[in-house]
Amino acid sequence: MIILDIQNISVDSLLHGYELHEDGYECLFCSITFALHEVFPHEGRFFTAEGMMKQHIEHVHTSPFHALLELDKKVTGLSDVQIDMLQYFFEGKSDQEIVAESNLTSVSTVRQHRFKLREKEKQAKIFLALMQLMKNPEQYQVHKGARQVDERYSIEEKEREKVLATYFKNGLDGAIDTIPSKEKKKLIILQHILQRFEKAKHYSEKEVNDILKTVNADFVSLRRHLIEYGFMERSNDGAAYWVKK
Repeated sequence: MIILDIQNISVDSLLHGYELHEDGYECLFCSITFALHEVFPHEGRFFTAEGMMKQHIEHVHTSPFHALLELDKKVTGLSDVQIDMLQYFFEGKSDQEIVAESNLTSVSTVRQHRFKLREKEKQAKIFLALMQLMKNPEQYQVHKGARQVDERYSIEEKEREKVLATYFKNGLDGAIDTIPSKEKKKLIILQHILQRFEKAKHYSEKEVNDILKTVNADFVSLRRHLIEYGFMERSNDGAAYWVKK
């Protein structure tokens, strides 16, 4: 049976089925790890660590969706019927096909299950937001004047150097393959890329984007993180950005 430390795994990692650690990509479902900076042969081709992990997920676990459905019902909170319905919906079965293949007796019952799952999704979003606000209310006050976020974490210089070396594989002035999901590592990355901005200068959104594109293709998330964590500020109309003093 698959056992996950759900408390410390981000939703994004669950969607992919693996996490990036300091030594490589680790599968959430069987803990196999493919080391960074290595190349892996597979079916006559060669893959990077992340590419090999994607191959592993497909060949061993079918997909993150299938692997998550196999988790204990105490973890997922899903009933047997809900698991079956999710499987049918994932496969793109029509309501009529589901009735023919299941123990359900009518199309209206299938539609009722579909509606209940959508309602469960909406409720889950609200619950996640409430739990996040409860655990860390200060994080969501940053727009009103957050201080540099080191106050919330004790970050030693050796730890900072190790994280930067792990993510900036081609030098500290280069790019990163992924934005860390773990908050402490994310803060280290944000602090570092802030050095690419002049402290006394006001930037347009396009200028900010152009700089952040040199870090990672997901420049929108980086820009949002810099604002949310109090490293940068912007005008009310979004026309100007600057490094927070």
